[in-house]
Amino acid sequence: MLDYLIVGSGLAGISFAEVALKNNKTILVLDNKSQHSSRVAGGLYNPVILKRFSEVWNAQEQLDLMNDFYNQIEDKLKEKFNFKMPVLRKFFSIEEQNNWFAASDKINLAPFLSTKLISKKYNSIDSPYDYGEVLHTGYVNTALLVDTYKEYLIANNLFLEESFNCSYIEFLESGIQYKNIQAKHIIFAEGFGLLKNPFFNYLPLDGTKGELFIIKAPNLNLDVIVNTSVFILPLGDDLFKVGATYNWHDKTDTPTEEGKQELLNRIKEIITCDFEIIKHFGGVRPTVADRRPLVGTHEVYKSIHVLNGLGTRGVMLGPAMAQTLYYHIEKGTPIDREADIKRFHKRYLKSLIPDRP
Repeated sequence: MLDYLIVGSGLAGISFAEVALKNNKTILVLDNKSQHSSRVAGGLYNPVILKRFSEVWNAQEQLDLMNDFYNQIEDKLKEKFNFKMPVLRKFFSIEEQNNWFAASDKINLAPFLSTKLISKKYNSIDSPYDYGEVLHTGYVNTALLVDTYKEYLIANNLFLEESFNCSYIEFLESGIQYKNIQAKHIIFAEGFGLLKNPFFNYLPLDGTKGELFIIKAPNLNLDVIVNTSVFILPLGDDLFKVGATYNWHDKTDTPTEEGKQELLNRIKEIITCDFEIIKHFGGVRPTVADRRPLVGTHEVYKSIHVLNGLGTRGVMLGPAMAQTLYYHIEKGTPIDREADIKRFHKRYLKSLIPDRP
């Protein structure tokens, strides 16, 4: 009998897989490649919500766990995924500068916001009001991470590429039977696919579509991530990742002309040089209205668990929430009530009432 059957191999799934393996547990990961948000994500990590100048929930704890987690995976897989890089917030006015300094005086934000203006001039970017630097930032190459980790799982006979059908689950006294697989626990880490999961579809997962570009801009010599209405992330060889849009209505991964025009307009507000679109892609982020993840154990079936709702900050949240869920299962450690799916207990009870004709 396996310790864990993990459904989904995006950031949430591989984060839990790695935590379980590190603790000498046996696992098997199933995935059918239907969800793409981890592969197409921007991959940025940033402890500050720059739109509102507020701290990301549990930012310092997440950063500490994240750095240890990716360092260990890099050593294990002999590949570089985590790239430290400053994030500069371009100011458009003196008022924005003043708001920055006011935020940097707050106790919870002081560790993350530099009080020294960055006046460096970058080619093809007008910045008369300079930049503010966010500390402890960078990006994770999520596509490379997900693909490399999947190769590792396949090489060690820990991966099956197939769709998971919940109707085949049989509950045993000490776990579950799924087809010819027995496991003590199932971890559902399906991203936006959770909406089709009969055990957890009562949870208020509201996917948010994001579209991004890879552009080629030889005259844009950036060695930092610039964040304004979009982010511009240097990838090397004159290539830059640019994004992202937010669409709460379209739940497909298909790039759109509307998204393309929105990104083009925003890019042209920031850079003055010519550029070429190399790739245009999209994905549906697994987001929740209260901006907190969905972590926990089913109310009735104690061998079934969920790890989802990582939203736009999956590279920071994934390792921390995977560890939280693991210790909850193995040691009974409580889950932070802001992340625990128990906060939706009333929705669960309502889901049990049959629809009236």
